[in-house]
Amino acid sequence: MMTATIPDTLPRAILFDWDNTLVSNWGCVVASINAALTAFGMEPWTMEEGYKRIRHSLRDSFPTIFGDDWHRARDIFYAHFEQNHIAYLEPLAGAERLLKELHASGIYLAVVSNKKGQFLRAEATHLGWDGYFGRLVGATDAPTDKPAVAPVEMALSPSGIPPGRDVWFVGDADVDMECAHRAGCLPVLVGSTPTDGPNLDRFPPAYRLDGCAAISALVQRIGDTISVKAAARP
Repeated sequence: MMTATIPDTLPRAILFDWDNTLVSNWGCVVASINAALTAFGMEPWTMEEGYKRIRHSLRDSFPTIFGDDWHRARDIFYAHFEQNHIAYLEPLAGAERLLKELHASGIYLAVVSNKKGQFLRAEATHLGWDGYFGRLVGATDAPTDKPAVAPVEMALSPSGIPPGRDVWFVGDADVDMECAHRAGCLPVLVGSTPTDGPNLDRFPPAYRLDGCAAISALVQRIGDTISVKAAARP
């Protein structure tokens, strides 16, 4: 579903969120946080609750959830996640084809995720996708995490491209849209993750797309429109 007119030019760069944008690994995230919640005598979350509550990086969210002892909860989470995250990992439909097409077109690609950087890069390597990206930026890689602008600047730095409307930020959550707005990038909301709440009203997407195939189709449509306009010039 489109919520804006088609851009006149192709993006110079596209920054992707990772989980629920290019891959499915949410089951492991929720299972890992539930291991910590259970250890603290707290009720585990359903998948739906996980979608709604897990938005920010661990270092930003765990102190609120677990209080002063959040470092122990962090260690429990990471121990569970490290043992299981590759086994849970699955590419989303059309993701690899999308990355191949965009990479071949010369558009600079990078990832800005609130997943810990070492796990993010391990997953990209496991899938054989690390060669598509100029940089994969995860939680704690930059001085501050998404929705701050610092990881966006870090992700773009190898390309020399500054944040701007010719840089798309593609993600499934309100935190991604907030990050895009803060950086001045074009916000693109993708997928079907629950996204209700005031943050999405404050930081609305320019586009809402169903998934990776829809992103590919939009880029193709822009390219075709540019070609038709060029051919029509005297």
